[in-house]
Amino acid sequence: MSESTFMPGFRSLDTEVSDHELPVDGTVPEWLSGSLIRNGPGKFEGNGVRLRHWFDGLAMLRKYEFADGKIRYTNRFLRTESYADAMAGRPTGQFATDEHGPGKLLGFLRRLGPPEPTDNANVHVARIDGELVAQTEVPKLVSFEGTTLETRDEFVFDDMLDVDMITAHLVADPHRGEQVGHGLSFGRSHEYKLFRIPDGTRRRELITSIPTDSPAYIHSIAVSQDHIVLVETPLRINIRKSLSPFTEGFFELLEWNEGIDTKLYVVDRDTGQIRTQPTVDPFFTFHTINAYDDEGTVVVDLVAFEDNTIVDALSLERLESEGFAAVPPGRLVRLRIGSDGTVSSEQLYDGGIELPTVPRNRQTTDYRYAYGQATDREGANGLVKVDTERGQATEWWQTDLYVEEPWLIQRPAGEREDDGVVLAPALDVSTERSLLLVFDGETLDELARAPVPHHNPFGFHGRFFDH
Repeated sequence: MSESTFMPGFRSLDTEVSDHELPVDGTVPEWLSGSLIRNGPGKFEGNGVRLRHWFDGLAMLRKYEFADGKIRYTNRFLRTESYADAMAGRPTGQFATDEHGPGKLLGFLRRLGPPEPTDNANVHVARIDGELVAQTEVPKLVSFEGTTLETRDEFVFDDMLDVDMITAHLVADPHRGEQVGHGLSFGRSHEYKLFRIPDGTRRRELITSIPTDSPAYIHSIAVSQDHIVLVETPLRINIRKSLSPFTEGFFELLEWNEGIDTKLYVVDRDTGQIRTQPTVDPFFTFHTINAYDDEGTVVVDLVAFEDNTIVDALSLERLESEGFAAVPPGRLVRLRIGSDGTVSSEQLYDGGIELPTVPRNRQTTDYRYAYGQATDREGANGLVKVDTERGQATEWWQTDLYVEEPWLIQRPAGEREDDGVVLAPALDVSTERSLLLVFDGETLDELARAPVPHHNPFGFHGRFFDH
């Protein structure tokens, strides 16, 4: 399979740029001060060996720095052991790509088990105890320097919490001054582990452990001021397959179990007590959007899929042959979970949506607006703003433009929830060049666009860090 057959979003990038001022068409507000740092794949092969899945791409950080109406851009690969191995033609331990070559079986036998977790931290970024870190779903976080994006060392927590998988989606709660996450440990009794990281520390404090005989693949959790909701879907991890030297990556451990409902664990955020654990009709989700408490009811908004078809559809082989046409749309669904375990559900937006975000100061509390990637159009991904109170949506589209995860940055003196700008990276597949779009947060009118000097492969997640 030739890399040239892929659309630009799944082609490797070799170029790295440092502190490059982007030309701006339009006006960037001068009050906007800080950096949008994003993470995602930058390269999909090494020394002629092609990786198998979009989630396997080698981590590349991108930074858009804002000051005085100007934008400066830096991009850099994480220089990790996984990066070095891939460059030598022996990619190891990725989501769907395992070791290659005749040494695979021998290496497995020497280890008497599956390979060490990858340090290819290509999913998200966070700031923990003042240090910037790149994250993936195994407990090998990688710290990096904020100005140059140069790779530092493995980030080590100051605690003894033992997990085999860990979230790349820490929920940052500005109201309680902590980040909340989840992990999974394997053993005779597998356990989901919920934890908090108090601001100013690198210490994970265990909130509770939930035993399970059949652990699910859980990408993110929902957090309100009083509760944590862990969504356990029928997509389960077959641990026994990990003991086989013929299993190609974590991807092949995942099995959709027909006949199993989705379970909602509602956990008291302070005591760790499970308040209720109702089940609902089966669905799959990668991303929760937000959660809040409403007079004894926990409200959870998330992007729901009918099943796990989305995971298979994002393999590079499927994307090469079918493109995004094979990717099913996710739906913005609101679940209302009563204290008695009753659950009601409604769809808040008729279109397809993914990579959703809410304004930072509305995280874990009642909110009105969600911003996301709109996906229900052939030949493009758009931007959507959903008004969750009125059930209305505003969309923005452009032919051949693929918009990525958007972030609403609120104006410092603003009072309205949507008073600010939306930052959205995008890729123009017609010119094979990436750009950063700046929109008015209220109307989604385009304020500015700034082209990047190359194409960026489609990325995953990022955060805005104030100066």
